Amino acid sequence: MELSILFLGTQIAVGGAQRVLLTQAQWFYERGYRVTAAFFYDKEHLQERWQVEHPFPVIDLELRKVGNTSAENVMLLFGGLVRLWRLLRRERFDVIQTFTPHSNLLGLPLAFLAGVPSRIASHHGKIEDISHLLELLHGKMVNSRIVSSLVTVSRRVSRLATQTEGVNPDKIRLILNGVEIPPEDHFGQHDTQHVRGELGVDDDGHLVISVGRLTSQKGHAVLLEAAPLVLKQFPKTIFAIVGDGPLRGALEKQVISLGIEKVVCLMGVRDDVFRLLHAADVFALPSLSEGLPMALLEAMGMGIPILASELEGIASVVEHEKHGLLIPSGEVESFSLSLIRLLEDAAFREKLAQAGKRLVLTNFTLDRMCEEYEQVFLRGIDRRIIE
Repeated sequence: MELSILFLGTQIAVGGAQRVLLTQAQWFYERGYRVTAAFFYDKEHLQERWQVEHPFPVIDLELRKVGNTSAENVMLLFGGLVRLWRLLRRERFDVIQTFTPHSNLLGLPLAFLAGVPSRIASHHGKIEDISHLLELLHGKMVNSRIVSSLVTVSRRVSRLATQTEGVNPDKIRLILNGVEIPPEDHFGQHDTQHVRGELGVDDDGHLVISVGRLTSQKGHAVLLEAAPLVLKQFPKTIFAIVGDGPLRGALEKQVISLGIEKVVCLMGVRDDVFRLLHAADVFALPSLSEGLPMALLEAMGMGIPILASELEGIASVVEHEKHGLLIPSGEVESFSLSLIRLLEDAAFREKLAQAGKRLVLTNFTLDRMCEEYEQVFLRGIDRRIIE
């Protein structure tokens, strides 16, 4: 019997959670499942483009619109929930997976009432600015019959769910993120030269790249504070930060105050991240809080040496001095000195890069991740449906 899955997210926007959702949806679609991807609202006006790029429905539920007043969005919220209810009743999904606390809290109760047999919540780490009351409400819902299982992406996130939200450990299923890396011959020397030329990297210079939303959680301010000390020893280093977010203005001001405008590129959202990674010398992840970031796995899979904060979600993947260098979170001087160490030793960088690449291509594949999700999905379905 053909099984149907609804993947439900919050925003149609470029980001890690959205990338996980769409890659999972594509994987299950290619294996014969009937797949639908739905989102609460189209934050970056990408719905039409995503629908063209994917063979399954990509739905904007229009729970809110950017630029509306709060009163207007309250009215849209009720209309969007009605549209979600009608979708659930019409399509009679066998499985729903939600990807954020808000889609968990709004989507799963409706799916429970609509009779969706397998209702899977996801937890990718603490969301900035979420209230403790909402965390407790989330935990109580996960512990109820509404949720079949809660998938967490790292042991740290599992502990966050149990200790902060009071989630019953029996409800938790740990599934580490997986990524799909382009084949080795996908990019060539021409791509590398073009990217480095675009960013103004000299032939004897270095490119340090960081990928992530511009939020305090990602610690980009640490990278910028570390840059001047690095530039004293390696003045031809270029720092490229890929992503956008609420701290863009603050980071632009920090760049100016540090006098490093000529060597820092705030690149915004890009759809060629793998191409950018292929041209980089070091991947920097100075996060203050993390689960298991997709950008980290993608950089390792592309063969880029890692310099990252020593957070549990990161340290569960990156072994210090084997796949990269780990420094205490938020320590600017340690970050500077470790980056200098990487830039002055090309052989060491290559050793770290190859070890990280082997690890990701062996243990953190998209196939492994989705097969584990498949088992969780099927466990939540009544046997009468799959026989």
